[in-house]
Amino acid sequence: MVEQQQQQNLKSSGEQQGDEVEEARWSYRTDRIVEATANLSAWAMMRRLPQLVRRTLKLTWRVDRRATVILLAGQLVSGVLAAVALWATTGAIGAVISPQADGATVADRLREGAVPVTILAVAAAGRALLGTVSVAISERLSPRIAREAELELLAVSVAAELEAYDQVGYAERWDAADRGADSSQELLGVAQEIIASVVTLVAAAGVLAALHPALVPFLILASIPQGVVAARSARIRYLMAIESMDDRRLLGMLRYCLCHDDNADQIRSDTMAGFLTAKYRKAGERLDTATDRAAHRAARISFLGSLATGAASVLVWGTLITLLATGHVGVAAAGTAVFALRTAASGLQGIVGGGTRLYRLGLYLRDFDDFVVEAGGHAMRRGTAVPDAPAQVAARQVSYTYPGADRPTLDGLDLTIRQGEIVALIGENGSGKSTLLRLLSGLTLPSDGVVCWDEVPTQEMDPHALWKRVALVPQQFSRWPLTLGENIHLGHDGGGQDLVERAAVLAGADEIAVTLRSRYNTLLARAFWGGEWLSGGQFQRVAVARAFYRSLRAPGLLVLDEPTSDLDPRAEHRIFHNLRTLAAGRATILVTHNLDNAVLADRIVVMRGGRIAEEGTFAELADGNGLFRELLDLKHDRDRKLPGQRAQ
Repeated sequence: MVEQQQQQNLKSSGEQQGDEVEEARWSYRTDRIVEATANLSAWAMMRRLPQLVRRTLKLTWRVDRRATVILLAGQLVSGVLAAVALWATTGAIGAVISPQADGATVADRLREGAVPVTILAVAAAGRALLGTVSVAISERLSPRIAREAELELLAVSVAAELEAYDQVGYAERWDAADRGADSSQELLGVAQEIIASVVTLVAAAGVLAALHPALVPFLILASIPQGVVAARSARIRYLMAIESMDDRRLLGMLRYCLCHDDNADQIRSDTMAGFLTAKYRKAGERLDTATDRAAHRAARISFLGSLATGAASVLVWGTLITLLATGHVGVAAAGTAVFALRTAASGLQGIVGGGTRLYRLGLYLRDFDDFVVEAGGHAMRRGTAVPDAPAQVAARQVSYTYPGADRPTLDGLDLTIRQGEIVALIGENGSGKSTLLRLLSGLTLPSDGVVCWDEVPTQEMDPHALWKRVALVPQQFSRWPLTLGENIHLGHDGGGQDLVERAAVLAGADEIAVTLRSRYNTLLARAFWGGEWLSGGQFQRVAVARAFYRSLRAPGLLVLDEPTSDLDPRAEHRIFHNLRTLAAGRATILVTHNLDNAVLADRIVVMRGGRIAEEGTFAELADGNGLFRELLDLKHDRDRKLPGQRAQ
């Protein structure tokens, strides 16, 4: 609802402003900002900290149980050593300041203080050793915790229906979740700091309570301003991060556009560097403004908090002096209380500081949790049927509407493709061809109607078993940073090297292999050491080879969406010549804007506005008066006023 309202506001704004140039703004806008503002308080932070610590320990336990036990045991022992050290402090101070009237010599005092001083030294050394062990374990486990979170995020992402990516803001929410997964690397270190601080505070508070109970309430009072300041500062930082997320994403996109080799030639030929750099500066200035505003607000709150903390500290120390002056505590006990107060203050600062960071991390983790729930809502919940090579693939009264669209892309469409048949799909841009391919391939389920493989609806099939029978060459094919052989078999190497090379021969990719340093074992990723790169046309042949490999390994549905758009005539001829042989035993559908290639098809289906406008053979449609004839005439029109050749 919030996103729809923002889109409506944007539309209204555009209608009002008319000629104003729109700035690129990401669609990540939810009620999270309002919610965080309302709920992020000192009390909310205190209530959620135990939950976050428990969650961190569960993650750590899942990664390494033995290390978790060592960490917790080490913190408990460290707390005991802190309490022992404070009690030993009383003995050490008492030995030093014992009255001269007792007749004890300096040597006697030193002997009397040797035991507590030794205890202090052993306790300090023990705590230092335990601290070193804890840091080492934390540094070893933190990356593994982050990797566990990343794997969970990846698992729910790839298990979601493809339609999820069409949801408004889905990609942006994934980015926020990815930041949450990355933040989990800090969880253990911060949680460990909080646990250590709590143990230290409890030890110090126990000693203070034993010395005089009146000191404990004032100690708690001194911690309140720190907690309030920490909560408000965390709120400011989080809100600034959320509010500036679109600008940070925009900066990343512009950096990619300016520096990546995909755009390097156009950046130069179109002289765009200055134009895009100016946009980068403008987005950076907005980000700086937001950062400065947050920093100023945090500084004001911190200043007021420091004043309140100072006033509370005066009360604590005033209470101790009063107790000493009235004889309620002795000099040695007062000295111990000083150390205990400092230790408690250190523990409080650790709790507040660590708690602030942990709570802020918790907000990012909530983005992670929310996305995991959202992606889980889009999880594929289909059947378990395992298809064989289909005798036919049929779309029956199929309609499909993209999320947020006000009209269907496909509307009541019927189409059947039979085994051994090549069907060419022709239509102008936006007619629904690529969407239809997604439905026939089972990548997306129809909004209405049904797609069947041999009378079995795709929603009743195991999607992974279905896709093993699909060989797809998309318009935007992936250039995987893998070897040539891996780019063809894509990890499904059960067919062996012979099948890889056979598919390469059919697609003309064998001509590429002989030019590479290690042939099929050559890494096709120039960014990595020893990697090589291919031209767009060469990589398209590899993409066709991978589809041919899949079709040879598990015949089913062969889908070719503009498979030769980047190829020269010789390479194109080779692929289409071999396609006729490969089509036997498979249902094949070909999308092409080059109408001459449609001659290869047994049947041509012409689409317009999400429906089938006409179908027939090339000869039948070319002799007709429909859309195909119109497009064919446009392609071969000799009467158009085209510029002639320059006179010699």
